[in-house]
Amino acid sequence: MTRRSLLLAGGGLKVAYQAGVLQVLLDEAELTFDHADGASGGVFNLAMYCQGMSGREIADNWRGLSPLKGVTPNWREWAKGPYARSLFTLDGYRRRVFPGWGLDWDRIRATDREATFNLYNFSANELEAVTADRMDEERFCAGVSLPMWFPPVVIDGQTYIDPVYLTDGNVEEAIRRGCDELWIIWTVSRRHRWRDGFIANYFHIIETTANGQLRHWLRRIEASNAALGRGENGEFGRPIDVRMLAGEVPLNYLINFSRDRFAQAVELGVRDARSWCTDQGIPWKPGAPPGRPDDATRLRFTERMVGQVVFGEPAAATEADPERGATADIALHVTVDIQGVDRFLLDPAHEAALRGEIVCQELGGRLPIERGTFQLFVEHAGPQHLRMLYRAYFADRAGHPLTLSGYKDVSEDSRRGVWKDTSVLHTRVLRGHVDADEESRAETVASGTVRIRPADFLKQLTTFRVEAPTLPGRVTTLGRFGQFFTGRLWDVYAQNVLPWSPL
Repeated sequence: MTRRSLLLAGGGLKVAYQAGVLQVLLDEAELTFDHADGASGGVFNLAMYCQGMSGREIADNWRGLSPLKGVTPNWREWAKGPYARSLFTLDGYRRRVFPGWGLDWDRIRATDREATFNLYNFSANELEAVTADRMDEERFCAGVSLPMWFPPVVIDGQTYIDPVYLTDGNVEEAIRRGCDELWIIWTVSRRHRWRDGFIANYFHIIETTANGQLRHWLRRIEASNAALGRGENGEFGRPIDVRMLAGEVPLNYLINFSRDRFAQAVELGVRDARSWCTDQGIPWKPGAPPGRPDDATRLRFTERMVGQVVFGEPAAATEADPERGATADIALHVTVDIQGVDRFLLDPAHEAALRGEIVCQELGGRLPIERGTFQLFVEHAGPQHLRMLYRAYFADRAGHPLTLSGYKDVSEDSRRGVWKDTSVLHTRVLRGHVDADEESRAETVASGTVRIRPADFLKQLTTFRVEAPTLPGRVTTLGRFGQFFTGRLWDVYAQNVLPWSPL
């Protein structure tokens, strides 16, 4: 009989994404596991799993987490400078976060689920896989006591720390327990892009050890399976099937001041897990959307962009070139209308309604937008390459349906700078009303670029309108939007200062 192991790998606060994945695997796909293992930050989700929480309950705990609840600076040690015991303590987690999550150590120890929590015994130079029946708050904290950031935990005279330097996902323990299927949820970054600065370097060291150890075990499994396929004795004596869902999570490993960031990571995990299950042929049924209160908030702002298009161009050009076809001036006067700011911020699609008009004399003058959508900072090729997407359905003067499709490219590899990336819209006018998934097959009528001029941008800043039941609610709503906007720009352009915005 096949034994299935769930490996909840570490990743610091990035495991909020892992919680979203669990909502899908445990609740929507209704998968069961014979064994579960947690390392580093993964023990947060493992404890809730052992307690019997559903995937939705685990995800909701992260959705509602206020990041400052767990932040407790180790003030007494700071005066020691480089000789400090740690920068922070886990006291905030002990007093506020764990009770807020409803962790009950008696129930965790009494679980009927086979599970192992990983600790590193520094005194014995040994990795310990502690079963659920032996777990308590001290051992739990030891499993996430990352050196320098948090102090080690002393238990029975032995010093314990986070096991991340040996493992961030204990593949060996799962195999030792006879598991044939290893389901790994991995959130440690695998981008292989080196960042300067001691904070970035610190986490690169963790990425080096975690990813290197994982790859070591995956190669051993691959070699063993290949030997068995040749009729030889493989190292593990049986085929091992690895199913890994890995995500690049736009959340710092330890530094975060935004509750929205946690909720966004959870929703990203839900989205990716559903897509992954579909690709893997795993049936799933979407659960009810998160139980959020009615959102009466609304935010609107207007944009004015002007430029030129070339008729007959097959794709958006950097600049309209008269030598390649007839050119035409074009302008967009649009209003972005976000109804339900909470939904907008947390949904990975970040979609709002778009209305207004397109002005182009060659197409018929002032042409009202019948309907349209705007998406802000959606991932194009990872969290460091984002796009603002515009889609507007309209008709020319003869009534022929047309679609304006445009994007602003926001990329860490761009050499244009933040202003040009966020102000230049690469535009195509397509024949017919064309949805995004049909665009590659659509006929291009014209293409070019439009841009926000500095004067129009300054005017745009005065057009923000916020609706909320109370004045403090309006201020909070605008602040959350601003935090999201600046935070995602930080993700792209300020990686060398701090990987992933804390906002």
